[in-house]
Parts: sequence; C-alpha cells; structure tokens
Amino acid sequence: MFAFIVRRLFGAVAMLVIVSMVTFGIFFLLPKLAGQTTDQLAASYAGKAPTQEAIIDIKERLGLDDPIAVQYGRYVKGIVTGQEFSNGPSVMECPAPCLGYSFRNSEPVLPTLLDRAPVTLSLAVGAAVIWLVAGVGIGILSALRRGSVFDRVAMMTALAGVSLPIYFTGLVSLAVFAYGLKLWPNGVAYTSFLDNPADWAYNLILPWVTLAFLYAALYARLTRAGMLETLNEDYIRTARAKGLPEKTVITKHALRASLTPILTVFGLDLGLLLGGAVLTEKTFGFAGLGALSIDSIESGDLPMVMGVVLLATIFIVFASLIVDILYAVVDPRVRLN
Repeated sequence: MFAFIVRRLFGAVAMLVIVSMVTFGIFFLLPKLAGQTTDQLAASYAGKAPTQEAIIDIKERLGLDDPIAVQYGRYVKGIVTGQEFSNGPSVMECPAPCLGYSFRNSEPVLPTLLDRAPVTLSLAVGAAVIWLVAGVGIGILSALRRGSVFDRVAMMTALAGVSLPIYFTGLVSLAVFAYGLKLWPNGVAYTSFLDNPADWAYNLILPWVTLAFLYAALYARLTRAGMLETLNEDYIRTARAKGLPEKTVITKHALRASLTPILTVFGLDLGLLLGGAVLTEKTFGFAGLGALSIDSIESGDLPMVMGVVLLATIFIVFASLIVDILYAVVDPRVRLN
C-alpha cells in the first residue's frame, strides 16, 4: 500500500510540472507562434494607450524577449524561492510560493487566490456532500425498486437535472425562493464561516441545492445502472443463497462493487469545482475562483489566469490522488497496477 501511494505521489508531481509547462506555453509561446510580437504582449500590461517607452520598459522588466525556456525557468524559480517585480521606481516583493504578480491589481497572485478560495471551497464541498448522499441513495432505491413509480419519477427528475443548465435552475431558484417566497428577500450573499457560521450556511443553502441538483441526477443514474448490473452477478445470488441478510448483500457486496465509477466521477467533479464553479458563482454573485477567472480573462490579466489554472490543476490532481487511494481500499487488486 505504501509503495502504491508513493508511485501515485510521484505521478501527481509529474502531472503538475507538465500542466505548468503547458499552461505557460499556452500564454507565452502560442501567441508568438500565432504571430503576436512581444510589443503586443507587453502592451496588455501597460493599460490603455501605452507609449512606446512604456512598452519597452515592460518588456525589459518582465524579460519578454528572453527565450521561452528562460522565462519558464524564472517562473518556476519564483514558485520555489520567490521573486521581485519592478514597477517603475518601486520594487514589489513576491514571497515563495510566488505564482506571479498582477500588474492590473498591483498585488501578488497567490494572496488573491487564497482570498477567493474559501468561497469556492464552501460552495463545492457543501454541494458535493448533498449530491453524493442524495444521488447514491436515490440510485440504490431506484435499482431495488426497478419499474416502480418511485423509480420512474426519480429517473425522470434525474433526466431533467442533467438536461437543465445551472444558470437556468439557479435563476429559477432565486426567482421562486429568494424573491417569490421571500426566504432570501435581499438575495444570497456569501458570509465567511469565521464571521457567522449560521449566516454562512443559510446563504449557501440555495446555491448548494441548485448545484447539487445537477450532479445528484447524474450520480443517481450511474448508481442505478451499476447496482442493476451488479445485482445480476452470480456472487450476489450466491450470497443470498447462503442466507445473508439483504442489507449485508446490498451494502457489503453490491454497493461496494458499484462504487468504482462513482469514485472516478466524484473525484474529477469535486476537483473541477474546487478550481472554480464558474456558472454557479456568476449566477449567485459569489466572488470565488470561478468569478475571478472570468474577470481576469476579460481584463487580460494573464498572471491571474495562470494562477487560477495552476490552482485548479492542484485541486484536480489532489482529488485524483485521493480517488486512486480509495480505489486501493475498495479493490485491493488496484494496488498491483
């Protein structure tokens, strides 16, 4: 088990390095290959109507004329040891781990990401708990009551949940529950858990349920399909023939064998949401990582966009690592791979 975890850790680190290289190349190498000059790239940092002197100064300070390998090495060095950024007469310190400096906001990237991360973390984790419990529970009941009224209604609701986009269900839920029933008469607004845990939970209930509705529908269908396939296996019939209680057959045999696809999808979904629930945050007006990424793209803040992408990658890789470990717990044969 220890060797399995070590192999996965090395794989996770290698994946982070590869993604950082690809991301850096997308923002700094592809524009050059497409014909963009360093003057045009520097102009994006200089604000509106920049002078030629300002563009030349930015190119020198950021080293945009250096080879791409040198620029990437400088970026990695900044992550490990920190970096200094010159902004005219002043010099800004960016301590390690430095993910870059936003000249748009005049501040390092990482503190901004850490300031926005609790919003996305609260939204993603709360919704994940709801959709996992509800989706798996409904999927199990639908499989055990195949063809019943409950099964048909549940699957029709799941189909609607998968089909409807989050910005539609989010706006409808706001119109009905917040403004119609006056449960949130002033709308929902994020409150820090440390400031007021009760307001934190109350203002997140509607976004949690709205986001969980989309994912719970998918998990219900996956669980139902996996349970129906597993319940027809020979070892399930053998377990029942031995006289094992139905609860034991369902939980320790059928459900355990059906967890593999659920773990795969859950790890990826949670990792993606932790990197930024873009549509949900925009719909409910939350200032999380998703909203930050959209604002940074619109303003051309390349260092901030790169920081969001790298942080999202860390979340996804970490979630995949946890899924691999859970695989080894659920199915010991995975440890041999």
